[in-house]
Amino acid sequence: MNKKLSIIVPCYFEEESIPLFYAAVENIRPQLPNIELEYWFINDGSTDGTLNEIKKLNKLNPEHVHYASFSRNFGKEAALYCGLQNATGDYVTVMDVDLQDPPDMLPEMFKYINEGYDCVGTRRTTRQGEPPIRSFFARMFYKLINRISDTEMVDGARDFRLMTRQMVDAILEMSEYNRFSKGIFSWVGFKTKYLEYQNRERVAGNTSWNFWKLFTYSIDGIVNFSQFPLDLAAFFGFFSASISGLAIIFIIIRYLIHGGDPTTGWTSTICVFLFIGGIQLMFLGIIGKYIGKIFTEVKNRPIYIIKEKK
Repeated sequence: MNKKLSIIVPCYFEEESIPLFYAAVENIRPQLPNIELEYWFINDGSTDGTLNEIKKLNKLNPEHVHYASFSRNFGKEAALYCGLQNATGDYVTVMDVDLQDPPDMLPEMFKYINEGYDCVGTRRTTRQGEPPIRSFFARMFYKLINRISDTEMVDGARDFRLMTRQMVDAILEMSEYNRFSKGIFSWVGFKTKYLEYQNRERVAGNTSWNFWKLFTYSIDGIVNFSQFPLDLAAFFGFFSASISGLAIIFIIIRYLIHGGDPTTGWTSTICVFLFIGGIQLMFLGIIGKYIGKIFTEVKNRPIYIIKEKK
């Protein structure tokens, strides 16, 4: 009996890449014996010809090509979650439509699944083609998050992975609004194998990710999977209060013993006040970030809204 593989493909302004992606996956179909393919293209609010290209594939192969189109852009995390909710396969894979996730790795991934792994992920060993500053901060992010979080995240890991139905069902139980899939994939556990590959360029179009989007995405990952920033804020508060208390005692004792002009040193005092005030504002911002996350969770808004589905 054939098993089904659901392929989740988030799309945002990818009209040029979609037909190339579909052809590339269909080319490796003969290498996947006894596997039926189910495509789920998720149009994440694209306003170009992305949806039209997806509909062409649906008309060409209505039994296996499906799609969901959002009412607006909700982000890649929402598209991933939508795909996972709609996938019906015994196995599920997440792939970028720009072919930076090589479809020809799927046969090898299935080999490890058949050996007993619940998930076979991929990680890039190089970042050729990326701006050096982006690569540097990406490496620093993984080093930082693995130091301050109990959830291990593999440097260079991609969303491209092959998962069993059991693992997908576990991920779907995590219905939180603030999603960081790389962390969620690791948090649920299960036996995972990572395959390495060289970075590949996009086959068409331009990436919608820029440095600022990646930076804010990294901040979300830290906030979602670590309370270290709050611990750091508490430590600095205690440390500053202790040092200030000792300094006040020292100043009072020195004044009682030696006397002197009480206005001496007002400049340094103002500088200290401004420094401490800056630290307080910074950590208030950190606390506000966590409170903001709580606020979006308790509103219980839908993660995405589907305008059209087939």
